[in-house]
Amino acid sequence: MEKKEILKYVDHTLLTQGATWEEIRQILDDAMKYETASACIPASYVKQAADYVEGKLPICTVIGFPNGYSTTAVKVFETKDAIANGASEIDMVINIGWLKDKKYEALEDEIRQIHEACGGRILKVIIETCLLTEEEKIKMCEIVTKAGAEYIKTSTGFSTAGATFADVELMRKHVGADVKVKAAGGISSFDDADEFIRLGAERLGTSRLVKIMKNSPDAGAGY
Repeated sequence: MEKKEILKYVDHTLLTQGATWEEIRQILDDAMKYETASACIPASYVKQAADYVEGKLPICTVIGFPNGYSTTAVKVFETKDAIANGASEIDMVINIGWLKDKKYEALEDEIRQIHEACGGRILKVIIETCLLTEEEKIKMCEIVTKAGAEYIKTSTGFSTAGATFADVELMRKHVGADVKVKAAGGISSFDDADEFIRLGAERLGTSRLVKIMKNSPDAGAGY
């Protein structure tokens, strides 16, 4: 797949704790120039970002990030606030402790409530695969499918590891037909991105691919 096509799968991401507006604005400019799927940024910048892009780019933000152990009520509030500020897509982190405790109904209910708060916008559910057993990953595929979210996502990028080919393959095999897979964390080359897409990922969370394009000889070609 050509690089330009791969970039259409990318949520161009900046979620570091010290991110400034100047850095966020650069992410937005680059995302619009290279026609990525969205820009994924901290919630505190969503309104400013939405105003800045004037509808030219979907704005994605994160909820319960990166640890996932906020209460459901807090996550629902965060989601409604983000939507009110102009977010088009929401990436939420599950309560991993609940999964370890086998509180499956609570997990499904939380995802369902957040999905309802999205008001028809895209919800991606981050399960932090590096902290889970294979059985737990499969269980989360079932729960995310039942709860009605649009995507299941591998990782926050803030834990012990990011996306792996094996995890994407596993998730694609076990989610329902209507659920898509997002790979995120550690995607550092177009070859890796191409392989994730081949294995079934329909979104990629990364900032590195755009950086590679900006530094390549054909940075301006076709844009």
